Amino acid sequence: MTIQVWSKRLALVLAAASTLIGGSIAQAQSSDSQAIHGGDITVGIHNQVPWGYRNADGSVSGVGPDMIRAVLGQVGVKKINFVVVDFDALIPSLLSKRIDAVASGLAITPTRCKQVIFSNPDLAIGDALLVKKGNPLNIHSYADVAKNPAIRFGGGRGSSAVEHAIAAGIPKDRILLLKDVESSVGAILAGRIDADTESASTVISTLKDPNVGNRLERATPFTGLVKNGQQVANYAAIAFRTEDSKLRDLYNAGLAKMKDDGSIKKVFEKYGFGETEMAPTDVTAKAVCGADYR
Repeated sequence: MTIQVWSKRLALVLAAASTLIGGSIAQAQSSDSQAIHGGDITVGIHNQVPWGYRNADGSVSGVGPDMIRAVLGQVGVKKINFVVVDFDALIPSLLSKRIDAVASGLAITPTRCKQVIFSNPDLAIGDALLVKKGNPLNIHSYADVAKNPAIRFGGGRGSSAVEHAIAAGIPKDRILLLKDVESSVGAILAGRIDADTESASTVISTLKDPNVGNRLERATPFTGLVKNGQQVANYAAIAFRTEDSKLRDLYNAGLAKMKDDGSIKKVFEKYGFGETEMAPTDVTAKAVCGADYR
């Protein structure tokens, strides 16, 4: 992909965008971005619900695709091409310019901050618990489990949720490690465990299955591992190449507008996310990336 300047048409659209999204993006009227050519952009997804996936009819759904459409659609990007890429190939595909952005639930991490640039986060994906309907043992935190040895607890082998549970004070020898979420669901239904820890997104997706949702529920409210006064979470965001910082800034302005007017909630609700999963406004990509923010 060779470097191209923005078309005259897109430049006019970007000029108008300062009115549509706000004066904060007025400086984005010209860009060194290679991402958009005449109003088109190519976005990578990894074909997983609820992040970014292709439906049976060929259409694309997911939190990431819907956010890209909602934000960039405001500034005249008419055509968004979605490409399915293996998860571990998303960043390499971005860096090699096969795609222009990643919109598939990619979490901001220190390692990734050294490779790409991120928009501000939209979702904060923390831990959640699966319990039997009615939450009979009244479990609402890792602390509840830690102080009650009668609670039988499980989680995915090697998962960050289990690591968080241990860090929060649940002894390792009280945690039944399971192969996958299907095994965890089976263990709860069979009475082998009373609660299973997973990421919030996994719990939400799992409960959409009526065979599970009719018998299990998410423990709410729930307090997971707390550090520095905040619950530990993965912050999902859109990733761009480092040279596309003006495009990233344009996206951030649109994201801020959606947060301000509340329209972002409609996107989240469509995929089962609520207030609990909304990233706090004071958590920015700069704050998460620290010295590696660009």
